[in-house]
Amino acid sequence: MSRFDETPRADLGLAVAAGLMGAAGVGLAAIAAHRLPTPALASAAQMLMVHAVAVLAVSAWAVRSVHAAGWWRVAARVMLLGVALFAGDVALRAFEAGQLFAKAAPIGGSLTILSWLLVAVAAAVDWRRS
Repeated sequence: MSRFDETPRADLGLAVAAGLMGAAGVGLAAIAAHRLPTPALASAAQMLMVHAVAVLAVSAWAVRSVHAAGWWRVAARVMLLGVALFAGDVALRAFEAGQLFAKAAPIGGSLTILSWLLVAVAAAVDWRRS
């Protein structure tokens, strides 16, 4: 039995969400390059693609971690939420389709920053206990 067979479903769910986030980022990048060349849409696409890879890496650390798995999982979930709010709101505005809700982009950006701080906490907990 491999380590993958023992991976909690929640971690696999994070990988699914990261895959969808990456696909959305590539789609928005294509639209930004060929149909609606706005810096805002390109920024939303870049945030989605970069953080899709980051969520995969963070969720992999959650599977590997003995001492801080919970911290890693929280960091990945907060990252997903933050990037979804930020990119979703920016994309809606670029398409002139309104907004998610007032202050969605700054809240999403703040959550994304928080998620990176949580990554640092998770790593510090693992480092301290190793």
